Amino acid sequence: MSTAARIDDLSFAHQGADLRALERVSLVIPTGENIALLGPSGAGKTTLLALLDGRLQGWRGRVSVLGAPLDPDHPPPRAIRPETGFVFQEFALVERSTVLRNVLNGRLGRMSPLRALLGSPTKHDLEIARTALADCGIADLADRRVDSLSGGQRQRVAIARCLAQEPRLILADEPVSNLDPTRAGEILSLLTGAARARGATALFSSHQPDLARRFAQRIIGIRGGRIVFDVPTSELSEDATAELYRDAEPMPGLGLRAVS
Repeated sequence: MSTAARIDDLSFAHQGADLRALERVSLVIPTGENIALLGPSGAGKTTLLALLDGRLQGWRGRVSVLGAPLDPDHPPPRAIRPETGFVFQEFALVERSTVLRNVLNGRLGRMSPLRALLGSPTKHDLEIARTALADCGIADLADRRVDSLSGGQRQRVAIARCLAQEPRLILADEPVSNLDPTRAGEILSLLTGAARARGATALFSSHQPDLARRFAQRIIGIRGGRIVFDVPTSELSEDATAELYRDAEPMPGLGLRAVS
């Protein structure tokens, strides 16, 4: 089976931190799977996703993404950056710009440097962007400004921007943490379904075990920067989940009650 990412003995500490954010992490992410990265706040989920996205340097170990090794001292070359897409927890949209223009920003890495600089998309770029809008159910919002949208609509714009990039690996950092349970399910269904339809791999972080079980084929538990478990969704036990969140604030879907 081909792999979307491979991590061997990875360790990383943020500058000035006393403790490592990631400690001797080893993982293999198979191509085409939807995988959830589950853990409490501060577990290292965001750090791991950012590192796979090529945005962190100064780590130790070996990491390859889509067959290309990452360099711990330099960001990935521009030519391969569009192969990995990222959906941010806080959307990271241009608030005063239109929905279509935000989604077209996902095409910048596929444009020539001059077109990207001038913000001049081709007809093909526009077709890809409008297809992404339609796939995310927001084609009718193309000319609306982002700052007029709801949280759920903004997350759909962020996903459409990622899809317009045509990535082979989609990384999503807590993509539904700001949404109510109904909208959260809709967004994760959209994200994982779009990845599956495109033959892409999706790795999303979450602190909600119930959502992870519904939308992931495999669940990786992380706590204190270390991998606690890595199992098919059907094999994840309530005991393992409870242990993952031991001494942490109970999260939705854990089936635990706070002690008064």
